[in-house]
Amino acid sequence: MIIKEATFVISNTDINLCPKDGLPEYAFIGRSNVGKSSLINMLVDKKDLAKTSGKPGKTQLINHFMINQEWYLVDLPGYGYAKASKSSRNQWEKFISEYLTKRETLINIFVLIDSRLEPQKIDLEFMTWCAEEQLPFSMVFTKIDKLSSSALQKNLAAYKKEMLKYWESLPPVFTTSSESQFGREKILNYIEQINSDLEKSQQQ
Repeated sequence: MIIKEATFVISNTDINLCPKDGLPEYAFIGRSNVGKSSLINMLVDKKDLAKTSGKPGKTQLINHFMINQEWYLVDLPGYGYAKASKSSRNQWEKFISEYLTKRETLINIFVLIDSRLEPQKIDLEFMTWCAEEQLPFSMVFTKIDKLSSSALQKNLAAYKKEMLKYWESLPPVFTTSSESQFGREKILNYIEQINSDLEKSQQQ
């Protein structure tokens, strides 16, 4: 997939204000500071589409970006930001879970995971919740340029072992680096394939 156009459309906390044109949506979410904004900017090949910040917890709204006039990339607030107040965390969780469970045009959730860390309880809990809600998701390991190939394989194996305790099989797994753009093509091709399949099923 070639990204010809990526434009910001709307930010909000109300699912009723999300776009109503019925185009497929792909959401990106992860722990605060996982490198989500950098990954989004890398995917669309724009330096400043999503706001990057040294401070975690920057994204606090549901952000819709229109890609090629064909689909939406949705940037969701990170979970597990310790410095946020409990009330604001609860508020975020409420509108995030409402968006994820009720948004009919949401096709896939890309769950971002820091490849440098061993399996994190908060990531495993979020993916378990997705599975319980029957929400399709993929695992995207970020920052693979920050560790050696052997350390990466070790961490991927640890996640696989942990998840296969609860799952019969793993969801799709992508490894990425925002620095080198590694993984960009695979994710975009994956989205393109799903969009193509959706189009065919609608024509039948």
